[in-house]
Amino acid sequence: MSEVSERDGKKIKRTLEGENDAVHLHKLRKEFDDLVAVDDLDLGIERGILYGMIGPNGSGKTTTIKMLVGLLRPTSGKAYVLGEKVPIRDNISRIGYMPQDMAIYTDLTVHENLELFSELYRMDKKEFKRREKELLAVIDLSERKDSLVSQLSGGMKHRVSLACALIHDPEVVFLDEPTVGVDPELRVGFWNYFHDLKAKGKTVILTTHYMDEAVKCDIVGMMRSGRLIGEGTPNELMAATSTTDLESAFMTMARKVGT
Repeated sequence: MSEVSERDGKKIKRTLEGENDAVHLHKLRKEFDDLVAVDDLDLGIERGILYGMIGPNGSGKTTTIKMLVGLLRPTSGKAYVLGEKVPIRDNISRIGYMPQDMAIYTDLTVHENLELFSELYRMDKKEFKRREKELLAVIDLSERKDSLVSQLSGGMKHRVSLACALIHDPEVVFLDEPTVGVDPELRVGFWNYFHDLKAKGKTVILTTHYMDEAVKCDIVGMMRSGRLIGEGTPNELMAATSTTDLESAFMTMARKVGT
């Protein structure tokens, strides 16, 4: 069973069951004692797009991603990544994940961190060398390849974490605030690379607080209080709220739903 939708003049065929989506959620819920962090979330993210999740701290963005990569068990509901029920176990190399908090080893060099992650994903050594060279150029740390991570600035450590998430060339990448602490010029480079990944058929799902970044996404999902309060292209969201920027669009959506 399928449906055909149209967005920006482009017809998109999607199955109602979601097997053609990169991510498909049905009534996904996560509770921490009396706190509902994610509230019966329904969401379908098409393959091969840049999807941005925006919302204030505590809106459920990070919790949702942690459930999708298998770090948190849902209280209820269903979640699928690339058609496989979460948590993915047999094909974990199909996804990449960069958390908000640093997930690299400070007592290793930049190269040793990348090499460790490549070994975890059983990468071919020749392919690793090619990917390492490419990613070090993207994060602008080619000259610091042999530096201990402990000797790097906070922003540099964040960049190494991004490279580790991408080293194995995953099909779907989850990036939680990937440009925090990154200077404006390098942020532009990051986004060019994200678009390059999309052009290669990869799916990039990220969270951001920067509205000038969110407008570069194909689809934006607005979250508040664990729920999706708005979704669409940046232009669709602004048109629907009669606003001229995403921040105003978000505030208008929030007022409409009373959260």
